Amino acid sequence: MIEVKELTKAHGGRTAVDRLSLTARPGAVTAFLGAAGAGKTSALRLILGLDSPTTGTVTVCGVPLRGRPRSPHQVGALPEPAELRGRRTAGAILGALARAHGIGAGRVAEVPAETGLAQEPRRRVRTYSPAMRQRLRIAMALLADPPVLLLDEPLAGLDVEGVRWVRRLLRAPAAQGRTVAITGDRAAEMAQTADRIVVLDRGRTVLAQSSAEFVARSAAARVVVGTPHPAELAAVLRGEGAAMVRARLSGPGRLAVTGMTAERVGALATEHDIVILELDTRRPTLEEVLGELCAGSAAVSAPSGPGGGR
Repeated sequence: MIEVKELTKAHGGRTAVDRLSLTARPGAVTAFLGAAGAGKTSALRLILGLDSPTTGTVTVCGVPLRGRPRSPHQVGALPEPAELRGRRTAGAILGALARAHGIGAGRVAEVPAETGLAQEPRRRVRTYSPAMRQRLRIAMALLADPPVLLLDEPLAGLDVEGVRWVRRLLRAPAAQGRTVAITGDRAAEMAQTADRIVVLDRGRTVLAQSSAEFVARSAAARVVVGTPHPAELAAVLRGEGAAMVRARLSGPGRLAVTGMTAERVGALATEHDIVILELDTRRPTLEEVLGELCAGSAAVSAPSGPGGGR
């Protein structure tokens, strides 16, 4: 299990991770979801021991950080893309990694078949497509057969079939009782891939719930109302128990309203002589739900520094 408690990482005058707490449990795929700058990659680097936290604790399988990167036998992670440059073949890259970490030759022979690279061991990596490079990075993460997989944006650069392949691949270690954690910035894609969603914003946990519960949030309707007097109408609606949400559905002169029907919004506007230009009921996409969650986070808590981490 991955356990992060009150983790903070401040450097260069900014706070990349801000009192972050989260858990990824065995037997499930957990997605750390957030936009660029949410702190996902900064958090992963702390979990992997590539960076040292300012405060807080991180344990993986009950083992705390020890001032050095975690072994690939403990945690499998995607290497940096720069590690795949040059004239080497996939077989040479996997073989060198295996020798460096005491991994047997048998495992080097198995992993290409698991990751769709069985026909590619002698092909130079520089000729690979982005999707094939991603498969090789995942093969490197799996090589030591670790109990924990911590993959930063494993779906990046993949076509539709590649995305399906990664989803099937991640299911296997999770079904074996291993801990699988991934990051991403596309809400719908992560909801289809993971069992559990942890939303990060400005280096903090905004939400942690099952993917089914997260998807259910898109079923909650929003009343979108357009008016030349949005502030006046918002005050009236709040006085009657409605709430305004910051969402892509809203904008200049438009409000996204929850907790009230469109009929009631229209009636209150008429009662207070407020002109209505648009009145509609819509259901938000998961991307819009994510935007609402992160906008709410920004509204209730000021950032600890001038910016957040990726």
